[in-house]
Amino acid sequence: MLQKIKIDKELVRQRFSRTLSSYSGNAVVQKTMAAELSEMICREMTACAFERVLEVGSGSGLLMAELLNRCSVKSYYANDLVEESLYCLRKVLERFAVEKFHFIAGDIECSDVLPSELDLVVSNATLQWLDDLDDFFRTMSIHLRPGGLLAFSTFSTSNMQEIASIEDVGLCYHTLDELEILAGRYFDLTFSREDEQRIEFSTPDAMLHHIRKTGVNGLLRRSWTKSRYQYFLAEYQRLFSCENGVYLTYHPVYCCLKKKLL
Repeated sequence: MLQKIKIDKELVRQRFSRTLSSYSGNAVVQKTMAAELSEMICREMTACAFERVLEVGSGSGLLMAELLNRCSVKSYYANDLVEESLYCLRKVLERFAVEKFHFIAGDIECSDVLPSELDLVVSNATLQWLDDLDDFFRTMSIHLRPGGLLAFSTFSTSNMQEIASIEDVGLCYHTLDELEILAGRYFDLTFSREDEQRIEFSTPDAMLHHIRKTGVNGLLRRSWTKSRYQYFLAEYQRLFSCENGVYLTYHPVYCCLKKKLL
C-alpha cells in the first residue's frame, strides 16, 4: 500500500538548492507547464498588465521568464524555499522591465511578510509540496484584491506513479476535483484542465538521473544500498518498458480562479 509521507521541508530545500543550476535544462515538463500557465493567465486578462504580482515557488525563474515575456508587471514579489533562487531570478530580470522586485525567502506556509492588494498570485509546479492547501488558498485570498486572480499549475494523482508503485511511497497528490473544491471556498473557478504525459528515457538509470537533476526526489533521507538500487532498476525495466526504453508519467493540472466579490 502506498505510504503518504509528511513532507520534510528542509530536505526539499536542500535537494532543490543543489539542482538550481541544472533545473531549467532538465525540467522539460515544468517548463511547458510554465508556458501554458502564462498563456492561461493572458487569456483571462487580455490586457496582460498587472500592478502587483506574487509568485509562489519561483525556483530557477522558469515561470517568471514566461510570464514577463507576455505580461507587464510593475511590482513583482517572488517567494521560494531556496534562498539562492534570488540569483537566478535576478538574471531573468535583466531581460525585462519591472519597476520593483522583492524576494521573500522561506516557506510560504509560514511567511508573515506577504504583500497585500495583489492583482495576481501565480505558482508553477509547487503546490504539491505544501502541507495545508486549504490554509494556503485562504491566505492567498486575503492578500488578493477583490476580483484578483490565483493561477497555478501543480501535479495530480498519476504523477510519477511508476516510481511510487515500486518504492511504495509518494506525495499526497489531489485530484483536480479536490483542488477545485478546496479553492472554491475562497475563489470562483474560471478555468481548469489536466493532462498526462509520458516521458521516455533510454534506461531506468537515465530516468533517475533526470529526477536528481530536477530536485524532485526530496521525499526521503534514506539512501539506497547497492542491492536495493539494482532491484529498483530491474523492476522499473520489467514493469515500465517501451519501444525507446522506459517511461515516466507526469500528471499536470492547471487552475485559474478569481477572488470572490463579497
